[in-house]
Amino acid sequence: MKAVVFKGIGQIGLETVADPTIQDDGDIVVKLTSSAICGTDLHFVRGSFADMEPGTILGHEGVGVVEETGKGVRNLRKGDRVVVPSTIACGTCSYCRASYYSKCDVANRQNPKATAFFGGPKGSGGFAGLQAEYARVPFGNVGPVKIPDGVGDDDAILLSDIFTTAYFGAEMASIKPGHTVVVLGCGPVGQLAIASAKLFDAGRIIAVDCEPSRLESARRQGAEPVDFGTEDAVQTVLALTNGIGADCVIDAVGIDAQKEKPRSGAGFEPGAAPAQALAFAVDMAAKAAHVSIIGVYPPTMTQFPIGKAMGKNLTLRMGDCPHRRYLPQALRAVANGTVRPSRILSQKTGFEGAVAAYHSFADHEDGWLKVELLPGSPSATQTRAERGELVSA
Repeated sequence: MKAVVFKGIGQIGLETVADPTIQDDGDIVVKLTSSAICGTDLHFVRGSFADMEPGTILGHEGVGVVEETGKGVRNLRKGDRVVVPSTIACGTCSYCRASYYSKCDVANRQNPKATAFFGGPKGSGGFAGLQAEYARVPFGNVGPVKIPDGVGDDDAILLSDIFTTAYFGAEMASIKPGHTVVVLGCGPVGQLAIASAKLFDAGRIIAVDCEPSRLESARRQGAEPVDFGTEDAVQTVLALTNGIGADCVIDAVGIDAQKEKPRSGAGFEPGAAPAQALAFAVDMAAKAAHVSIIGVYPPTMTQFPIGKAMGKNLTLRMGDCPHRRYLPQALRAVANGTVRPSRILSQKTGFEGAVAAYHSFADHEDGWLKVELLPGSPSATQTRAERGELVSA
């Protein structure tokens, strides 16, 4: 089968690899009909996380059709359409039974203290990713969720990680009706964090980024854009809030906060300014505010303005999203028309165009917000503008 493979720091390729097989009774094999490129994939490619092994299939977002089931899987059958959550969970340990699936004690046999997920470093369990034609999904009777009739792949693929993570971030921010919310980063997660904040009845939403097209997408959702590339973002937020600051701040950036340096050859250069979003979050927050961190930071990240945070009595919440917890709710919201996350999909491309799409996404080319990969489809990239659709959630 064809798959997008990590070949070394800064290098990826589309390669032919072995088809996955059932290894445990709880496994299923899914024929993927949709995958996507995530900012987290870029962190792995750039070397921001250690122990990324060459030959690893990338990707942790997937939608597809069940092709085969292990004999221990009773709730799924061949032909079922499913969305695969990015994180992997056993369903039986104390964390899973408390719906904290991303902290499963069993799934990551290599490092039980770390989250197990697809297409990541060795420390995440060594699971092959979902940017492939087929994928083995462990604990297939627990993680994948059947997709209701009427919900297409374009919406479902955003529930595998992006929308569920964004909603998790809004929930951790403790948004109450009327609250002023700052969303740091207007990439895919940031856009859906704006949409999620609206579901919690936020009074005002201020969106901070430096990419004009992303800020415009935030504006179309009703957010107030702040361009940190042309204005002092902290002072602007304080001015917009009469000097008080925001009730809630969601960091949807993580590491590699600044636009990347130019690429050399076919590689991706490492990012810069890893702590900028955290500094913004603390400075923009009001006293006794809530700060929610869903942007990705590696274990080696040690910088945080803890003194300022303590002095302002901030409540800090953060972590890996337990995607499976939110998937049923998210599918219902899409099925009944409450949200349409597919509106943030800016490009679609077949696997033959995947490597080029990675570069365009990494370079923050104008209009490149979220890329859907379509296994078995032609390589030509199709934009939302070409389909006559706006990019807003």
